Amino acid sequence: MDFKENNKPIYLQIAERISDSIMAGEYPPESRIPSVREYAALVQVNANTVMRSYLYLSDRGIIYNKRGIGFFIAADAKERIRKPRTEIFFNDEVKYFFSRLQVMGIPPVTLAELYAQYLATGEISVEIKDEEPNQQ
Repeated sequence: MDFKENNKPIYLQIAERISDSIMAGEYPPESRIPSVREYAALVQVNANTVMRSYLYLSDRGIIYNKRGIGFFIAADAKERIRKPRTEIFFNDEVKYFFSRLQVMGIPPVTLAELYAQYLATGEISVEIKDEEPNQQ
């Protein structure tokens, strides 16, 4: 696993990767996830780092430990992941995105059209027109 976010601890990056896998359905509710040692070998980090990731997820109710058996995905894990991610998305990313739209003078109707295009095709196509030079 490549750890690209230098300012974010590796155990949190691992926890996010596991959360992404849960959201994608790779780990269904109540399914067992790889053991700490198995996952450490998979991502090529120390088992203590993975254990810290598992404890982080466990503290948030996303996974739970069955003593002697392993860690399992909580029944409501997706909702426990979705809610804080949605809040962060709207409070940080969307707010920044809207501020950029405003600075660039892009009207809401353009955004609505692009979103509709994306939903229909999975792609967006934007034609940027050059402004007419001021003639004096």
